[in-house]
Amino acid sequence: MNWQVVPKGMEEFMGGSDPARTERAMKAMFTMTRIDIAALQAAADAG
Repeated sequence: MNWQVVPKGMEEFMGGSDPARTERAMKAMFTMTRIDIAALQAAADAG
């Protein structure tokens, strides 16, 4: 059995219709030790 915990609000960045916004959020997430939703929001909106 596989399972994964997804933080609340994460689907907004990873499932959006704007691929550039999703890419910015993903790049920001890859630099994090712990997921920071506010930082992901800022990175996604930086474009």
